[in-house]
Order: sequence, then structure tokens, then C-alpha cells
Amino acid sequence: MNGTESGKPAGGSSTRNGGRKSRKYRKRGLLTSPGTLTYIGPDIGLKTKIRRIRYSEHMYKEEAVKSLDECRSAENGENFTTWLNVDGIHEIQLIEKLGKLYHLHPLLLEDVVNTEHKPKLELYDTGHLFLTLKMLHVDSESPISISSEHVSFVLGKNYVLSFQEELTSDIFTTVENRLEASVGKTRRNGPDYLLFALMDVVVDNYFIVLEKLGDALDATEDQVIRGVQELSLKDMYALKRELTLARRLIWPLRDMVNQLIREDNTQISKEVIPYYRDLYDHIMQVLDTIDSYRELVASLVDVHLSTISNRMNQVMKTLTIFSAVFMPLTFIVGVYGMNFEFMPELKEPYGYYYVWGLMAAVTIGMIFYFKTKKWM
Repeated sequence: MNGTESGKPAGGSSTRNGGRKSRKYRKRGLLTSPGTLTYIGPDIGLKTKIRRIRYSEHMYKEEAVKSLDECRSAENGENFTTWLNVDGIHEIQLIEKLGKLYHLHPLLLEDVVNTEHKPKLELYDTGHLFLTLKMLHVDSESPISISSEHVSFVLGKNYVLSFQEELTSDIFTTVENRLEASVGKTRRNGPDYLLFALMDVVVDNYFIVLEKLGDALDATEDQVIRGVQELSLKDMYALKRELTLARRLIWPLRDMVNQLIREDNTQISKEVIPYYRDLYDHIMQVLDTIDSYRELVASLVDVHLSTISNRMNQVMKTLTIFSAVFMPLTFIVGVYGMNFEFMPELKEPYGYYYVWGLMAAVTIGMIFYFKTKKWM
């Protein structure tokens, strides 16, 4: 669907297919009444697109929505599941109109258009189940950085609404292909299973992000073991910061899914609850992996700092040995550098060679002593 035209701001906008997120954000309007919709997020120069997929075990239909006025009326009384996928949450008027059609609470819509909102689960008296969480992406840079995409779901009686930012390629393409091919259990189950399938895509992407972070950790660990001097401590702390960010964004999802699989939850059927339990196990696996990665980064930082300290100690040890060797030589030279007239050694014909012999003997003796003590 082509929504209302949103002005393209000066200073950049987000694009598809690898476009970077703009750093220019629209901020929250302070002192506004609760439920007032204000888009909070990066400036977007693209239009919102809406696709509607209606399906049952024996039927599948996908179409681009041209008019929201027909969405709700076409679904009433029909024995199929509807999935409305909204790609772009920056057009406030469009989101407001969609909320009126589906009787969504204003506070729910406020969380939909706030990309800085933390993940949450909310149950409304209208029967709507609302979920918002974060889709993670890895920017292929050095060091690796993680960006998040705000994703929201609304589960109704026979429909699911999904909202995603217009930042990257559609993250739910795999679910659409699965529905179209009529493969698996998605077409045979209702909207609660569809919600699981969409959440499962987000959680599976966490494993992809962790795999890339794991590769970066393996490369860093190899450099630490080899004692690479050019290894940047700043990059290591940046990697630890990204892991902390990922954990902070994923951790609330554990409690959210745990709430969904409770016995008194009427929005999720008993037949589908085992799938949410499996999703919960995957989330716990992701969190455990993140925790182990964070511990590994902390260990690598300690090892790297220890390596630097040991290298510095070796340098200081070498300099100390040189200083110890030259100290008696300096003393001898200093003694015979004094310009006293009646120094008996000055009249010795071979005194010069005796002094050189003495200094050589002292040097050899000290080196032999250091090697005996295994200081060299």
C-alpha cells in the first residue's frame, strides 16, 4: 500500500538492501497526553507498504493492500487466518487508521511507533495480545556492530498484525514462502501458530548474529594466543559492548514467552503451546551463548593485558641486565678517569690492557652468574 507521502529529510534516510540506519532521530514529544502517537526513530524517506495474506489449509491469497477500508470488513465471518504485514511505522496517520479498523488501544499503537521501546508483552481487555521485540542485524564492519529493528505483533481472534521498520529487506519472507508452498504446519494451524512462526524467525536470526560474533571472537582469540601486538583493546571492548547490547534486547523475551506458555493463557491454544516451549528453549540457548561469549571476551581481555604486561616485563628485564652489566664497568672507567697525578696504575706500561682485561672478566663473570640463576 502507498501511504501518505513522508518528507525526505536533509541529512540522509534509510534505504533497503543494506542501507545504513540514519543517525538522525525523531525524539519523543514531551508533555503529551498518553496515547498520543509520535513516531520515535530514524527519519525514513520511503512509504509504508502493507501486504495482506489470507490462508487456510486449502486456500492461500496474497495481495498488496490498496485501501484499509476493505481490510476489516473482508475478514468478518470468514473461516481463514489473515496476516497483515505492515512494512514501515513512520506514517502516523496510517497507523492510527489501522488501529481504528482493528479497535487497537492507543497505548498499544504508541508502543508500535516507538522504536526505542524495550521488548514487552501486553494483554488487553479487547482480546488483543500485543508483543514488541527486537530483530538484530550485524553490520559487517571492523569491529562488528549490532543494529536492532523494532518489530511488533498483534494477535487477534483470527488474524495477526505485524509491524516492522522500513530499514532492511523483509525479515518474514521465509514465513511467506512457507505459507505459499503449503509446507509444514503453518497452513493447518491458526493465528497463534502464525505468531509463533514469526517470532521463531526473529529468534533464529539471533543464532545467525551469534554465529558472526562467534567468528569474530575466534579470530580475536587466535590473535591473543599468537600474541599479535597490533590487536586493538578498543575493538575487544567494542565486541563486549555489542554482546551486552544483544543480551539487554533479548533478555525480556524470555519472560514474555514464559508468560505465553502459562496454563491460564487463552490466546494460545494447547496444541500450539509445545511450540512456544521449544521457542523458550531456543531463547535460553541464545542467552547462555551470549553469557559464555561475554565471559570469553573478559578472559581474552585479561590474557591480552597479561601478554602486554609480560612483554613489558621482558623488555624491562633485558634493560635491567644491560644496566647491571655496565654498572661496574662504569665504576671502573669512572675511577680511572679521575685526573689525580699520583695514581700508581698510570705509570704501569700495561695498565691500559689490565683495565680492559678486568672489565672483560667482570662482564663475563656477571653474564655467567645471570645464566646460572636463569635470569637470562
